[in-house]
This record gives sequence, C-alpha cells and structure tokens, in this order.
Amino acid sequence: MSVFARASRRLAGPGAALGLWLGAVLSATAAPERVVSLNLCTDQLAMLLAAPGQLVSVSFLSRNPMISAMSDRAQGYRVNHGRAEEVFLMRPDLVLAGSYTARPAVRMLRRLGVKVVEFPPERSFTDIRAHLLRMGRLLGQREKAARMVAEFDARLADLRVTRGPRPSVALYGPNGYTTGAGTLADDILDAAGFANIAARAGVPGGGTLPLERLVMLRPDLVVTGARYPGASQAEALLDHPALTALRANLPAAPDTGPEWACGTPHVLDAVAEMRAARDALEAGK
Repeated sequence: MSVFARASRRLAGPGAALGLWLGAVLSATAAPERVVSLNLCTDQLAMLLAAPGQLVSVSFLSRNPMISAMSDRAQGYRVNHGRAEEVFLMRPDLVLAGSYTARPAVRMLRRLGVKVVEFPPERSFTDIRAHLLRMGRLLGQREKAARMVAEFDARLADLRVTRGPRPSVALYGPNGYTTGAGTLADDILDAAGFANIAARAGVPGGGTLPLERLVMLRPDLVVTGARYPGASQAEALLDHPALTALRANLPAAPDTGPEWACGTPHVLDAVAEMRAARDALEAGK
C-alpha cells in the first residue's frame, strides 16, 4: 500500500465520524415527517399544528364527537387503536402519547427504537400555552405555535370576567364526579366569572361530591355532561329526585361538551358558553 493510500485511509476515519455526527445532529433537529398520535389530547394539539401530510394517524377517540372538539377534522386521518404493532408498521419517526394512555404500546415502541414523547394532562391555561409551544417545537412549527398562543391569550382576555359578582356553579357528572381547584375546569369557570362549588367544598383536583352535600351547598347553577346513548348505573344519580328538584329551581345550564376534555384553544368555547350562562343568570336576578 502506498504512503498516499495509507494517509487517505487514516484521514477517512475522522471524516466519516464527523459525517455521522453531523447527520445525527441534523436528524435530531429536523422536523419529523411521519407522526402518529395515540392520545385524544395530543391528537388535537397535533392536528392544530402539524404541516400537511406530517401527521399520519390519530387515535380512534378523536372521531368521537362526544369527547373530541375536532371530530370533524379527525375524519381526514387514519386512526389507530393504541396497539404497538399497528403503529410500528406505520413507520413513524415520532409517536405522541399521553402520560396515562397506551402504556404497553409506549413501552414496546421504545424497545423497538421508536421515539415516543409523552404529554401529561393539562391542568391550567398555563399548561395549554406550554403544550402548544412544546408541540410546535417537536413538529418544527415554532412560529405557528407562538401565533396560536398569542391568539389564545387575546381571546381569553376578551372573554375573562374581571369584575362583578361571582355566582357559584357545580360541575356534576356520573357518580357525582366533580372537579375542584387545580384543574383546567376550575380555570374555565374562573375565567367565565364563576366560583367553583367543588373548590369551596375542598375537593382536591377531581373527586366525588355526595349529592346531599351538593344540595346543602346550594349552588346558583349546576352543570352536567351530555348523556351517552343507552343508560348506566353511574348516570342514574343524575336523575335522582333531589338533584331534579334542585335544578328545577335554578336557571338552565349548558352541558359540558368535548371542548372541556383537552387543553387546547377550544377550551375558550367553553369559557364563552359559561360566560353567557353567567351573564344570563345575573340578568335574571
């Protein structure tokens, strides 16, 4: 082997290593091309921010109009059922998941070398802003995410009630489930000008509020969720005579809809609806 050949061979090692390093850096910073979401809330964040063709699949829950504020848009995407096998065959370079959903699939996909990023549930408007910006970074859509946060803040400022009385409201669902302080629902009610009965009752986060306690607290408004088709024992409490009598003496209230389910800008539709209910309540006094 000539001296020149040996020298070329010695130089090729560092050069190849440098090329591999640069390739890894570029790959880490480049926007993913095939994104799959396994969670209802990451579905919606990704649909809001992804570039055309970037998001290849969302969870089957995203098409359910009872819980998804973007069910119409979700019809245009392939759905998945949170199974590792089906997701892996989609060849994703990024999988989005919730902290508490599709755990076996998340573990398996990571073992297979697939990049999985998890998002915890949003518990405040602050979380919504943070998650929009985080999703924007992940998808290479920083500017779009920043604009969306600015639009969110501007509309929230227009909707927020900052003065006047704050009537009390109870969110009351199947089995007496409600949400107190430190929740996204509490932020929605506060922005709309209401005092959350569950927070006053000391319910930490989400929990149950006995019907007897609810009646004794005498809220100015009771808000329940839309009923699913069929019947369930959990929902039977909502037909209890005591709750029926309580609501009969109160103004009509909107149901909690899909815009309450996830921390996206769609929560502002819930704020607007609750503010209208608060304004009607005050006008009727």
